[in-house]
Amino acid sequence: MADAAALLIRPERPDHPEVAAMLAALDRYLGELYEPQDNYIMDAEALLSSEVIFLVAEQERRLVGCGAVRVAAAEQSTSGRPYGEVKRMMVLPALRGQRIGERLLSALERSLLVRQIDRALLETGGLQTSAVRLYERCGYRRRGPFGDYPDNGLSWFFEKRLA
Repeated sequence: MADAAALLIRPERPDHPEVAAMLAALDRYLGELYEPQDNYIMDAEALLSSEVIFLVAEQERRLVGCGAVRVAAAEQSTSGRPYGEVKRMMVLPALRGQRIGERLLSALERSLLVRQIDRALLETGGLQTSAVRLYERCGYRRRGPFGDYPDNGLSWFFEKRLA
């Protein structure tokens, strides 16, 4: 296992070529699991929005993971409070199990707290068992749908109070 201290979490543009390749691999993986209408993917253009914080994990000058949070307005399903939605989490398959995902998620949560957002929500597919385990291990708890997501039986919804 590589030295965890050598892992650098930093902002990067989601349209950077290395990031684009990583997101394309994630899209292919999700396409193998779900029909197109059941994938809720933010493309690179949407990830460039000022409401999105996009981070990468770098190890030995190579991108090994990425993740984003989208700051969202208050809604009824969040008790009238704004929230951050976790999106586009990915760690290279060969490096999973090294807590890279946990460190990325923690950095994203800290970026929300700096913006005085005290909860993170996410939607993931139930077939993504590694992702579900990561979120549960990091303190996320199941909840009902939020935003514009349908309750389609494939999506699992999670929430974590950050403060």
